[in-house]
This record gives sequence, C-alpha cells and structure tokens, in this order.
Amino acid sequence: MLVGFLFLLLVSDEIHSEQNCSYQDVLNYLNLTSSNELYSMTRPVKNYKNPTLVSLEVLLYAILDVIEKDQKFIPYVWTVTRWNNEYISWDPDEFCGIDNVSLPTEILWKPDLTIEEMTEKDKAPPSPYLTINNKGEVEVQNDQVLVSTCRMHIYKFPFDTQSCNLTFKSITHTAREIRLQPSDNSSEATEWSREVMRTQYEWLFIDMIVTANNATISTDQDLVIYTITMKRRSLLYIVNFLLPVLFFLCLDLASFMISDYGGEKLSFKVTVLLAITVLQLILNEILPSSSDRVPLIAGYCIGIFALMMLSLLETIFVMYLRQKSFQDTERDGCMIQESIKSNKESHDWTSGGFVYNVSSSETGEILPGAKEVSIQSLSVHKNQKCKRHRSFCELIY
Repeated sequence: MLVGFLFLLLVSDEIHSEQNCSYQDVLNYLNLTSSNELYSMTRPVKNYKNPTLVSLEVLLYAILDVIEKDQKFIPYVWTVTRWNNEYISWDPDEFCGIDNVSLPTEILWKPDLTIEEMTEKDKAPPSPYLTINNKGEVEVQNDQVLVSTCRMHIYKFPFDTQSCNLTFKSITHTAREIRLQPSDNSSEATEWSREVMRTQYEWLFIDMIVTANNATISTDQDLVIYTITMKRRSLLYIVNFLLPVLFFLCLDLASFMISDYGGEKLSFKVTVLLAITVLQLILNEILPSSSDRVPLIAGYCIGIFALMMLSLLETIFVMYLRQKSFQDTERDGCMIQESIKSNKESHDWTSGGFVYNVSSSETGEILPGAKEVSIQSLSVHKNQKCKRHRSFCELIY
C-alpha cells in the first residue's frame, strides 16, 4: 500500500511538472499577453510613492566618426537598462526551474530614457526582446548608433584630445518617479569598452568616466553622464600636411640661388606660394569656423605663408633695382659715347682765362694746350662713371 502511494505521488509530480515546463505556462501564470495592458500602460509599482530604480550600463563598441566642421560625435554604443517590475514574480521550482523569460518589448513598461546630446534619430534597429526573471527584474539590451553634438577644442590640432559627453535622463519622469543610477564605475566601463572595442577610426580611445548627478529636489531629474575621452592619431596629418608645408618653405629658401636676371625665379616663387594657398584651403575645410582661438596649425601655415610672401616681395624689389640700375648704366654709356664722339670732332684750347673751340678743318692741327685739357676732362669723367658702373666701363674701355 505504501509503495503504491509513493508511486502515485511520483507519477503525479511528473505529470504536474510536465504540465508547467514551458515558457507559456509562466506567461499564463503571470497573465502576460499582448492584450493585457496592465503591464505596459503605467509605471510598475504597487504604491505610486515608491520610485522605480533604473540602473544603466553603457559600453563603447566603436568610434565611427568625429566631424570637426559640424562638431558631431558618432559612436556605436551598447546600453543595458535594468529595473524592477513589482507585478512580476514566480517560483522557479513550480515551472521546472525556469527563472527567466524573453518577451517582446511592447508588452512591458519601459523607462523613457533619452540622450541630451543626440541630434538625430538612432540609426540602429532597436532590440525586439527584453528579459524578465523570477524576481521581477527586467533587462533591455540595445545597441545604438548615436549622432550627438560635441564641442571640439581644436587649438592643438592635429595633436588634440577630445572629450564628448553622453547624458542619459528620463524625458517626462522626475526623481520622485524614477531614480537613475549607473551600474558600473569608470574603471569597469573603460576596461569593458576596451575589450569590446572593434574600430576607432582615426581616434584612439583613452577612457570613459561615469558621473551620476542625483537630483536634490524631487521635481528635478537624475542624470548619468558618460564622458568619452579620445586622442587623435596625428601621423597622417604630419605626413600629408605639416611636412609638405615645411618642404615648400625649404624650396622657397632654395630659390635664392636662382639668378635674378631671368623670370624663372619669380614664377617659381609664385608657384610655391599658390601651393601653400591650396593647403590652407584644405585646412579650412577641416577646422570648424566657430572656434574661439586660432589653432596652432593655422598660425604655422600663416607664418610660413608670410615668410614666403616677404621672399617674393624681396625678389620683386631686387629685380626692380637691377632693372633701374641697368637703365641708368645704358643712359650713362650713351652720354659717354656722345662725349667721346664730340671730342673727336672738336678740340678745346685755352688762352689766359678763355677757352676757344677751333675746328680741325680750320686750323689743320690741335694745339697742345687744348689737347691736354680735353684729355684731362675726359679722364675725370671716365673715373667718375667707372666708380658707379664698373662692369660697363670694362666693356667700354
């Protein structure tokens, strides 16, 4: 009799356990159906004075882009949100040890969290499911491609370090209804983000600082701020921008060895100056125009541009002086030739305090006094001109 009773009890337990070993049995027990709006309409508390504690976890999966011109930061993050639903609980022993169930996200109430810096709608599809456990804890895992604003400090570009904030808060609920807090600290968030990081574009992830701003007044809202710090990889900018500008300056300095007599030197300097102008236009497309301080790289380009412009002005001035000197030399040479020609045609002679010009056709000979005076005046004129235009005198005399 006793053995038969134990056998019947064991069989009944097995039948009972087989009847309650599905997820649907749990949902039926909780009365969770798509038509039941009890769980999805209002905040899941039995007393409205009890705030719902929401914990938040954020991991940085990738740094997709940083647009300095528009001051935008585009990260790819994973968010995990957890809270407690006071209407959900069951005994796992009654349901073959089932302690968690996945449900569509539309069935249960969810906190209306948003990001203050987000400027565009999330581009990643939302997660279609959430998870509940036997204690009533609800967890939603979601991935988001965020287009957020970030104030860029580009004074040290391209050796700059940027810090961008992601501020999470509730849209409508105050601190009296929702208490928001992070589930991890800064060191844990940084370490886990480095483990899951897949791509960093041109930026090197440094750390993530988690800050919780709890509201002191019940009408305010709790804030959780994730500050992502990253450093720019500057090698590409050094190779493609800084070094070419320096090379152009070296070419401009080397142009001093080009002769000033031709036009090649002037055209070469103008070409190099135009190349620097093109690089400055490229730099202007990268840097934001709303910067309060002039970046160091802009001062670097302007300084080199000014040096090259001074070099060009110096070349123009030197060529102008040489041209003017050459014209003066030609004019003086013509005057000397005319003086020589006139001295050959006429002879100057002196008698007492008077000078007489006698043509060779009239006298037939040159008087000794006149010849001596003519030679002395020509020598003095020659010495004065040769002091100023030595090269020309070498050709003449």
